[in-house]
Amino acid sequence: MVVILNNLDDEPIHRICGEHGRRPDELIEILHTVQKEHGYLTDAALRTIAEALNISRAEIHGVVSFYHDFYRAQPARHILKICRAEACQAVGSDDLAAYAERKFATTMGDKGAGGQIGIEAVYCLGNCALGPAMLIDGKLHGRVTPERLDILAETDLSSGEARNG
Repeated sequence: MVVILNNLDDEPIHRICGEHGRRPDELIEILHTVQKEHGYLTDAALRTIAEALNISRAEIHGVVSFYHDFYRAQPARHILKICRAEACQAVGSDDLAAYAERKFATTMGDKGAGGQIGIEAVYCLGNCALGPAMLIDGKLHGRVTPERLDILAETDLSSGEARNG
C-alpha cells in the first residue's frame, strides 16, 4: 500500500493563499490567517503553503521560527504575554513574571502545549508609561501588579472565552 506523506491537497490553505494572490511577499499575512483559522501551523499546512507560493519549506521555517507569535502546536487556551523590556523591568515586570509562573504553575516561554495557561515574554508593548504591561489573550493591560494579575485572572481568564488568535 502506498501512503502519500506530502498531501498538498489542503483546500482551505490553498484558498487562503489564493486570497493573497499566491504571492511570496504575502507569506506573513498568509501564516497569520492560517493560524487564526486553524489555531496553529501544522507541517501539512506549511508544505501546502510552500507549494502554493512556489517557495521552499526552509524559507517558511525561517519566518515561522523567527516570529514568536506563530505556534507549531496547539497553544494554551489563554496566553499571557508579559513585557520584559527595560522600562517594564524598572517598574517590576521581573517580579510579575515570577509571580505569574508560580500562580499558574508554568514557566516563561511555555506556550502552553494545549493546556489552560501559557506565559510568554515580549519586548515592548508600546505601553512603557504604564508598565509593567502585559497582554492577556491579546488584550493590553498596564500597571499590572501581582494583586492586579489576581483580579485579571478572575475576570479575563475565567470568562470561558478562548484566546484571541
